[in-house]
Amino acid sequence: MALPLYYLLFLLPLLAPTCTFSSPYPDPELIVQEVNEKIANATIARRKLGFLSCGTGNPIDDCWRCDPKWESNRQRLADCAIGFGKQAIGGRDGKIYVVTDTGDDPVNPKPGTLRYGAIQDEPLWIIFARDMVIKLKEELIMNSFKTIDGRGASVHIAGGPCITIQYVTNIIIHGLNIHDCQQGGNANVRDSPEHYGWRTLSDGDGVSIFGGSHVWVDHCSLSNCRDGLVDAIHGSTAITISNNYMTHHNKVMLLGHSDTFIKDKSMQVTIAFNHFGEGLIQRMPRCRHGYFHVVNNDYTHWEMYAIGGSADPTINSQGNRFLAPNDRFNKEVTKHEDAPQSEWKSWNWRSEGDLMLNGAFFTMSGSAGASSSYAKASSLSARPSSLVGSLTGGAGALTCKKGKSC
Repeated sequence: MALPLYYLLFLLPLLAPTCTFSSPYPDPELIVQEVNEKIANATIARRKLGFLSCGTGNPIDDCWRCDPKWESNRQRLADCAIGFGKQAIGGRDGKIYVVTDTGDDPVNPKPGTLRYGAIQDEPLWIIFARDMVIKLKEELIMNSFKTIDGRGASVHIAGGPCITIQYVTNIIIHGLNIHDCQQGGNANVRDSPEHYGWRTLSDGDGVSIFGGSHVWVDHCSLSNCRDGLVDAIHGSTAITISNNYMTHHNKVMLLGHSDTFIKDKSMQVTIAFNHFGEGLIQRMPRCRHGYFHVVNNDYTHWEMYAIGGSADPTINSQGNRFLAPNDRFNKEVTKHEDAPQSEWKSWNWRSEGDLMLNGAFFTMSGSAGASSSYAKASSLSARPSSLVGSLTGGAGALTCKKGKSC
């Protein structure tokens, strides 16, 4: 399907090379070809409604947000994932479970509470009966094949320990406000209908992924947690972190347990269409060992650095927009950590088509012949960085009303 003339007239000014890029900008004809290909693969709903009336070019959102019947088709969301976590089906093949009770008992949870649904053995798609603020008494330890879907309600997980995805698979976390998360532990906590056990002190992450796989965290608003907003460690892999709005936090995202934990060498994480906003300081993300695709994110604030790492991670940065702080000593996007230049110069870090504003710059490293390494850190086609504003404009938890597109 070719782009209509009115859209080309709208798009071409955005693509004018008025800013400095970290690598040569793609040929405009290739850009138009890529957009045409994406539109051709868009959903039937989007084609009916028209590109400018509903679709944004964000492939996740264009897959489901234009559907006014999203509430009756909730589980279709599981087919909209992209990136390394695209196989995460969550509770798609299970029943709908409705949270009606904001209470929390870590050992003997009541039916109707969030914890009761999260620990069940069978697949479940968990939704909420109304707006809620849930203050958990201990970590919410997820069981496999679960979706927590906050659409249609304003749901806050706040003020206590938050979400832990430990040695489980196929988890979708969508549409939640996760903030002010605290440490938990030194207590018994149930993780399945048959088992509870003693938990040591937790870190206080918003979402902690520990040995988890096929995990998708999408359209959440995260801020002000004790440790990380989203951390993935101890051999976690097949993860997509997308469309989130992150604010007011120091150590935003840790990917990789330690420089000596070599099981993280197989980690693959996609970070796409997120807005890293006000009050953030560092680790957006901080990577170790594995393969990381950072694509089409909007970085509007950092105080120390945006993207960092150690222990030879492969970082593929494409189509992002980086707005550096005014402090002339902190305009570098990257930080090669815990190693001298003689060592980190061989780490494969590249920037392609990134838009650098207010003096931002990306220090690349590695060899020109690292195509096989970057192939393992590539999970979707990057859009032009000039479109990042529209791609990330809906980042964070959405306000979805019944009978209307979201």
